[in-house]
Amino acid sequence: MGERSASVERKTRETELRVTVNLDGQGNLQGTLGLGFFEHMIELLARHALIDLTVEGRGDLVVDAHHTIEDVGICLGQAVRKALGDMSGVARYGSAWIPMEEALAHCVMDICSRPFVAYHVPGGAERVGDYDTELTQEFFRAVAMNAGITLHMRLLAGSNTHHIQEAAFKAFGRALGQAVMRDPRIHGVLSTKGTL
Repeated sequence: MGERSASVERKTRETELRVTVNLDGQGNLQGTLGLGFFEHMIELLARHALIDLTVEGRGDLVVDAHHTIEDVGICLGQAVRKALGDMSGVARYGSAWIPMEEALAHCVMDICSRPFVAYHVPGGAERVGDYDTELTQEFFRAVAMNAGITLHMRLLAGSNTHHIQEAAFKAFGRALGQAVMRDPRIHGVLSTKGTL
């Protein structure tokens, strides 16, 4: 079987981005956006999902990072959906509990073409360096809505904002890696309906 990869470009008056994903990768991130903490978080996501991710482009950072981070999420979600094709042989479900010192995050997902987000991860402090922590929820919502994911995320423990953010991104990555895996026992789509 060949690589499951896809690229998505998005050009608006606020952003100009290109995101490429290889679902059968090794967990590498390439590219920069000028958003150090966010780049660190998506590198963690890629590494723990074992997907290769390239993120290139620019956004209106002179305003703030909101448009850029949300649009990266839109592009990533669309690229994942595109790379999955008809979902034949795909595990579909993923779940992960990830500790980061005192923080504990839980992520469960179903790539089912019925997007829904239940996000219960208090961000901690409003900022980590220049990063606005409320943008984490916007990013995950954008990915889920554009990839067709039912997503549940929650924080069970945590007081250090950096640890909370890191646990959430790692949990999402780990769950995504499970959900996009191929299982040779699955013939066609993993659904009694025969379609998603």
